[in-house]
Amino acid sequence: MSFFPGQDPAPGNKFQCDAIKQVIVPRSADLGDGFIVRRALPSAQSRMVGPFVFFDHFGPTEFRSGSGLDVRPHPHIGLATVTYLLDGEIMHRDSLGTAAPILPGEVNWMTAGRGIVHSERTGPERRAKGDSLHGLQMWVALPAAAEEMAPAFAHHPVEDFPLVRERGTTARIVVGSLYGARSPVATTSDTVFADVLLRAESTLPLDADHEERAIYVLTGEIDIAGDRFGPQKLLVFRPGDRITLTAVTDAHLVIAGGAAMDGPRHIWWNFVSSRKERIEQAKAEWKTGKFDIVPGDTEEFIPLPEK
Repeated sequence: MSFFPGQDPAPGNKFQCDAIKQVIVPRSADLGDGFIVRRALPSAQSRMVGPFVFFDHFGPTEFRSGSGLDVRPHPHIGLATVTYLLDGEIMHRDSLGTAAPILPGEVNWMTAGRGIVHSERTGPERRAKGDSLHGLQMWVALPAAAEEMAPAFAHHPVEDFPLVRERGTTARIVVGSLYGARSPVATTSDTVFADVLLRAESTLPLDADHEERAIYVLTGEIDIAGDRFGPQKLLVFRPGDRITLTAVTDAHLVIAGGAAMDGPRHIWWNFVSSRKERIEQAKAEWKTGKFDIVPGDTEEFIPLPEK
């Protein structure tokens, strides 16, 4: 889900809360069959939030019988992909020999490191009857010292993640540590990701424990210091400020962030690196067939873009 033709929307007005650094309205594109993808990162306003260099919200989509998601085998370097579903199922296959479906509330954490190839498709049973799909896919940049680490894959079922409940708020701590709970997902740098449900009029504090923080509103409306924000917006906060948001209606949002990355990252197609020459090397390797294949999905692949 890395090909994306959409353009950045124009930035909005200044907001009352000084803790809000940016409000990013994702650019969106229809990739076919009504499959809408909204890309919040990278944007003209913000390249990264903590280690997150890529943030896509896809769906909700209803695929008709016989159709589904078909992301053909493609390569990655220098990052970890994080897939988190809200509805539906995706079959993941990669060049390590992994074949693992992912369901809502679970996490597929794929570390590309020095290089990996994977595909993401709707399985044959769900494709035959038609299926729904809704979720998030994010890329987490690896620290420069870990960019060439061995590729790896980890699947975590929903019961792995601690739940924090308090006065109308339910937070699932998917990655990192938040609200006194810690996820078992292994990361290479300080990273946080949480899935939060709020009942109307409930509040959610967002402390300054993590250097960089953002929330993405999936559904509902929230209030921060008198400014109201509806769905499909990424709110990026300034470091060091404690924030409290209030749910105007029942709301669903995610928290993402962590430590600032150890320098800028170059992104080209599916490749992320602190070094431009490493991306050029990866381009040449994919074009000449030097990446490993994906067992069980060898009939086709996504060619290197011309530009």
